[in-house]
Amino acid sequence: MRSRVKLASLILFVAASLPAATFTYHLAGDDAGPWPQILSSIGLTPASGGPSNLFIVRTVAPGSAPQWIQRIEQGGIAVLEGDSELAAALGFKPTNQRVVIRSIVDKRAPKLPIVWESAADTPVFEVPKDARIFASERWEGAPVMAAVRRGSGAALWIATAPGKEGYERFPYLLQALTDLGVRPPLRSERLWAFFDGAYRSRVDLDYFASRWRAAGIGALHVAGWHYYEQNPENDAYLRRLIEACHRRGILVYVWLELPHVSEQFWTDHPEWREKTALLQDAQLDWRKLMNLTNRECFGAVATGVKDLIQRFDWDGVNLAELYFESLEGAANPARFTPMNAEVRDEFRRAQGVDPLELFRSGKADPAKLAAFLGYRAGLARRQQEEWIGQIESIRASKPDLDFVLTHVDDRFDTRMRELIGADAARVLPLLDQHDFTFLIEDPATIWNLGPQRYPKIASQYAPLTTHTGKLAIDINIVERYQDVYPTKQQTGTELFQLVHLAAKAFPRVALYFENSILPPDLPLLASAAASVDKLEQNGSRLVVESRDGVGVPWQGPALVNGRPWPVRSDDTLWLPAGSVVVEQAQKESPLRILDFNGNLRSANASATGLEFSYQSNARALALVNSRPFNIEIDGAPAQQKPSESGSNFLLILPRGQHIVTLELAGSGLLGQSSGK
Repeated sequence: MRSRVKLASLILFVAASLPAATFTYHLAGDDAGPWPQILSSIGLTPASGGPSNLFIVRTVAPGSAPQWIQRIEQGGIAVLEGDSELAAALGFKPTNQRVVIRSIVDKRAPKLPIVWESAADTPVFEVPKDARIFASERWEGAPVMAAVRRGSGAALWIATAPGKEGYERFPYLLQALTDLGVRPPLRSERLWAFFDGAYRSRVDLDYFASRWRAAGIGALHVAGWHYYEQNPENDAYLRRLIEACHRRGILVYVWLELPHVSEQFWTDHPEWREKTALLQDAQLDWRKLMNLTNRECFGAVATGVKDLIQRFDWDGVNLAELYFESLEGAANPARFTPMNAEVRDEFRRAQGVDPLELFRSGKADPAKLAAFLGYRAGLARRQQEEWIGQIESIRASKPDLDFVLTHVDDRFDTRMRELIGADAARVLPLLDQHDFTFLIEDPATIWNLGPQRYPKIASQYAPLTTHTGKLAIDINIVERYQDVYPTKQQTGTELFQLVHLAAKAFPRVALYFENSILPPDLPLLASAAASVDKLEQNGSRLVVESRDGVGVPWQGPALVNGRPWPVRSDDTLWLPAGSVVVEQAQKESPLRILDFNGNLRSANASATGLEFSYQSNARALALVNSRPFNIEIDGAPAQQKPSESGSNFLLILPRGQHIVTLELAGSGLLGQSSGK
């Protein structure tokens, strides 16, 4: 890496068709430190002598401060660490007073405890009078992150380096950069998020749906146990939620947490309650577990689940965490399940011993306990297969339903099989016979590990199945019980690194859960979820390679691979997977797709309408700017008509792979598709 940046070669770039966006950064200094990890988490890449307006100034050549200030005044954004000639020239000067920084307060989240694992002894800095202070040391109030504007540019100053991984000290460093004008170059709208209506019972659903979509959320997985029994008020709320999400291009899945069914089901059927190894009713944490091994209980729940799925306009089903408690395993009999009569009888017939006896003696026989734990893992797999069959039977009448199986990871933490009966190697072969997404949840035991665990998890699952395109990852955004720094819950740069590396490693990323994402993180979440293999810009021309498709900042008509491209909102051009070249076009498409929730394959615009092809595991939602007069799917007239969504129109399209033709009133046939 070059140790100095030639200022004369740093040309600020503004393209007529590109909104103000930051695609690259320049680093001044021999040691990049954690900045590549920090900036790549929202899609920024290092520039190699080309244009950029973002500079990470770690080392300053003597006497070069005036040139740097000139560059800032001309529109550059510079990041400075600690004491330097440039920092002093901008007004950030060390005093004789010192402070030991162990905890800071960030004005974005002043109530959030931010604690540094390694304290830093630094001077107390004097800052310019016009500086905007973003964060301060908790006890002495010394500024630790601040910014000044000079001319049309700005400088962000931090009191010390950001830490080895880039998130140990200043969680909201990237948010501060966006305040100064840094705009990430990419967006994705493929995130899934879990949703519990108990946390959003009295909110404006249209407002929240717009906020979720802006944050890159493409599907909500809604807690189905609140709606298991019919209730006019609850049902009306859920229907409004689904309608609001659909209007904003968000799919809605029913999220099941069997063997928890519902509060009412638990109350009404004490005879079917699961038992722990102390023969107590298995009410563990928030889940109240039912005995699905009992055939009467299973039949009643199956009937109720079928009614729940058929009662609402769901786009998919998520069968989540269908195995046994608890993370302490057999070491805690008060939480260990299943110990219902049917399980005990079945194991006794097979092994000649009541498994309850394993917990009544002073010390369980290791061989017999191992046999029961193996039986338990097999039972979990049998129940999963049985419920997959139940969902498949429901799909016979609702063929557009997507299906997801959420399963805790037991490859990274191999204790999961013994602790809860989770055994991915037994379940993944079911992908050979059934169509579903296998959503891997990282267990609480590894929440303290860093973002690099997601590529490692992906590498451990790849040998287990040929259906790697059906794998997905679930990130738990919650307070962690381990000693973690700088925050108990993932936020800011740590969260963005988690999401970004997960999105590079897996085709789909889910977040648990919608309500736990902190407000400062929402504006950059869609950028963190975007992943490309290549991104180059030269003036108004872009070259993009991506696995799943991506959104890039753009204004006005565009050509993609030389053809008019009609998939664009006012500020974002939505591109298909693969390699594409984007250039400015001369004519606007009269009919445009403003937002699309499927996997776009190709698109072509003409003076009379447009044609596009797509693939989707669930229904696909397309938001268009004008009402189409004629809609054809695979050459046949579509049955469903577009519905109004504000000033635009929503199309709900079938699951699978399809070609869609849209024509405006009075138009003729469209031109040929620019298929890839």
